[in-house]
Amino acid sequence: MQTYKPSVSLIRAKSYESAALRESLITLLEPLGGITAFVKPGQKVLLKPNLLTGARPTKECTTRAELVYEVAKMVIEADGKPFLGDSPAFGSAKGVAIANGYLPLIQELNLPIVEFHGQRYQTVSENFNHLLLCKEAMEADVIINLPKAKSHLQLTLTMGVKNLFGCVPGKMKAWWHMEAGKDANRFGEMLVETAKTINPDLTILDGIIGHEGNGPSGGEPRNLGILAAASDVFALDRAIVEILNVSPLQVPTVAASQRLGVCPELDEIEFPLLHPDLLQISDWRLPDKLMPIDFAMPRVIKSTFKHLYIRFIKEPMNTYSRG
Repeated sequence: MQTYKPSVSLIRAKSYESAALRESLITLLEPLGGITAFVKPGQKVLLKPNLLTGARPTKECTTRAELVYEVAKMVIEADGKPFLGDSPAFGSAKGVAIANGYLPLIQELNLPIVEFHGQRYQTVSENFNHLLLCKEAMEADVIINLPKAKSHLQLTLTMGVKNLFGCVPGKMKAWWHMEAGKDANRFGEMLVETAKTINPDLTILDGIIGHEGNGPSGGEPRNLGILAAASDVFALDRAIVEILNVSPLQVPTVAASQRLGVCPELDEIEFPLLHPDLLQISDWRLPDKLMPIDFAMPRVIKSTFKHLYIRFIKEPMNTYSRG
């Protein structure tokens, strides 16, 4: 009996220039069947980038607009209907996207940006049945997850699985930090259960320029020169930790996915193009010091007010001043 092996496509990619990036994406997706293996005519396709913050637009904290643009064009060429969505830590999806250079692609492709709204969905795990997930993701026909390769002060690395935490709407993320963050294992399991429930059809990781050091926003850009794609987000993350030469046990999301039996071992993954060994680096910089995941009540309240201030006061004022 033949056993299914997840496939992770890995390539070297150096440029965000349109023609070069499009060629890279075609090469990357070809072993997986191309974009039409995931998108059928008329389907609503959520593009879920990492829109963390608008505060450091030159520091590679977010998924590059150029990558989202090329993926959106491929979806349109497959007769899909793409829309953009995320739930940033601070501010609105549209505000953070505009601050990071997304406005030209939004205008050219007439790409809708949606703000996520929460609804309770049944999860496999009884421990996390009270987790609110955005209905915009759950009701999309196709989800294309577009994470950025980054170091992370609390989770060591953020990749495909962690990016799906953006499908927890608004400041519910901060409250989950408070509720589950006392135990890194439990927090990792919550993120894995979120990813299992969201179940993205395709993950494409932006690793052309990553963000190392004190991420997810306080580090620095790092030329990494890779793109990765997979239908299995857990297999993709396992490949990326190998490339960055970080132990899976150091990354709560990967460790949890292994404990829960959803993350394959490296030798159980097919690599139709490049193997992680060929892309491995030895000097990727992790955070100087890991912070506890736990958010105490004062921090959650402060974070919530900051989010509300940016979204409902600062962003509208910026729009008004530009007008």
